Amino acid sequence: MDALTPVITLHALAAIYVLLLGPLQILRRRRDLAHRLLGASWVGAMLTVCISSFWIVPDGFSWLHGLSIWTLVCMVAAIVGIRAGNVAIHRGFMVGSYLGTLAAFAFAALVPARLIPQLLRSEPLIVLTTVLAVAAVVAVVHLGAVNAAARQTRRESGRAAA
Repeated sequence: MDALTPVITLHALAAIYVLLLGPLQILRRRRDLAHRLLGASWVGAMLTVCISSFWIVPDGFSWLHGLSIWTLVCMVAAIVGIRAGNVAIHRGFMVGSYLGTLAAFAFAALVPARLIPQLLRSEPLIVLTTVLAVAAVVAVVHLGAVNAAARQTRRESGRAAA
């Protein structure tokens, strides 16, 4: 696994998005339209991370693949939970999914034979540029969702006053 294939690139970009957006979702106080929009994009990125993981190392099943399956189950449980009005179930499974992603990232970043440490040694500028570019995307998506939620709130306030 020393080649940066298209699957690994897609997996890495989606994982960086998940890692950067996760705290914004978890720590944000308001659970409004912005939370739902950002949550949908986060779930989409998580699906990309989980599904792409099965094509990174095609010659075996590891605990990381098990974590991908478990994460998919947790996201379904979180969505079913919130649709049933159970915020605690939703929060628990979503935070758990994020913490699992952090654990997988720590493993991928700290094991010297993995691609992340190799890239940090050989191409640190590319890694930094990639993380900053994804951070910019997260910022734009976050601001867009927050602005959409604010516009919706203003429209609803205007209708209520009329």
